[in-house]
Amino acid sequence: MTERITKVINRAGIHARPSAILVQATKNFKCNIYFEKGTIKINAKSIMGIITLGAGYGTELKITADGEDEEAAVDTMVKLFESKFEEE
Repeated sequence: MTERITKVINRAGIHARPSAILVQATKNFKCNIYFEKGTIKINAKSIMGIITLGAGYGTELKITADGEDEEAAVDTMVKLFESKFEEE
């Protein structure tokens, strides 16, 4: 299992567009990918799960992945967060 903490740094937070970008990126990986906010853990391959997570600006999330391509999956997710989903 691979995990890393990241932070939502785009001002609008995780709304529909970033959620769609994240879900689209997860389709390239065979492993299971999850986002955790506090005690809430959701499947990162579920757009509704991501939207209902309610991750606003400054929210810390733990990204975890388990499977054959887990490291690449976590790296890709972190890069998307760091790029602010190319919104700014």
